[in-house]
Amino acid sequence: MNKVIIIGMPVLSLLMLSGCGGSNSSSEIEDAVEVVVVDDTSNYPVDVTKFDLSSSGAITQVACTLSNGESSTCYSITVNGFPSDRTTLGPFCPTTTTTEAVNAGKWFDDGVLYDLTGEFITNLDSFYGDSTWQLYNDETGEVNITNSQIACEAAARPDVAAEYNNFCVQCEISYYNDVEGEGVSSTFLIPITPVPRSQAGSIGRDSVGVAFNGVALDAAAPTEAILSAYTIAAFDDCVGHVNPFAGYHYHGANHGEGTCPAIEFEVDGHGGAFGYALDGYAIHSMLDENNKEEDDLDSCRGHTDDARGYHYHSAGPGENLFIGCFNGETAQ
Repeated sequence: MNKVIIIGMPVLSLLMLSGCGGSNSSSEIEDAVEVVVVDDTSNYPVDVTKFDLSSSGAITQVACTLSNGESSTCYSITVNGFPSDRTTLGPFCPTTTTTEAVNAGKWFDDGVLYDLTGEFITNLDSFYGDSTWQLYNDETGEVNITNSQIACEAAARPDVAAEYNNFCVQCEISYYNDVEGEGVSSTFLIPITPVPRSQAGSIGRDSVGVAFNGVALDAAAPTEAILSAYTIAAFDDCVGHVNPFAGYHYHGANHGEGTCPAIEFEVDGHGGAFGYALDGYAIHSMLDENNKEEDDLDSCRGHTDDARGYHYHSAGPGENLFIGCFNGETAQ
């Protein structure tokens, strides 16, 4: 199934657009949070050779208009909604109340990434202090899981029907692909060379960027709306899941954990890059090879060094965000 999602098109019509250490940043950034001066000489062009989009991806150069109204040239990057460095997705929801972490996905809350085990499911009433939570059958121990496309989409929409309250929600990529190993095609526009803003811009409800393996880096999942229907929109070890609009996409960075492939550190031990934000600045891992976080990040989670120019560092895997704001102009 192919869909084109140009940047600026809302993708939160489903709720699913929707412990590890947290970062130093707040998870909520407002418009124009601060003025961050980025030296023009530190703006390195986007290196498209870093992308591995398999046979179904494509990168071309197109004319574009930036958020400041200026004409520019952008890379048009088309991805297929399936990671090029994996052959299977999941696991997501635990199948029973005895399912252990190795066979279960993840859930995050208040900045912490949790193993979505059967035990975690049974303790949701205590975890959230609400006895209404009951995602499993008392007699059989089976977890209530959306096991069809109809059920998945019915449980993931804002007005969840009563019969889908207390479900662990997971969509399968097979619902939306025509070819094995492919999902929903999306197209992103990224300036070839970043153009710094005079004032940082908010993330909003759109995608944040795209990973080198062809997976969209999405804005924050609407956890409040998800939890209000007594549902859990399960993630896998990479903090990714599937929806009809973006296919498989990420809501956090958790490289090297469980089934999620690791990324290599830079030669100087700096955190490795795994994608580009929509403004053309690279996004690197939160920690360096010594498990330390950079101590000079601005509110967008970026800083500058001689080797990489200006770039971002992702927030922690449970924080429901990648970066705090855009320091560069994005394509309209």
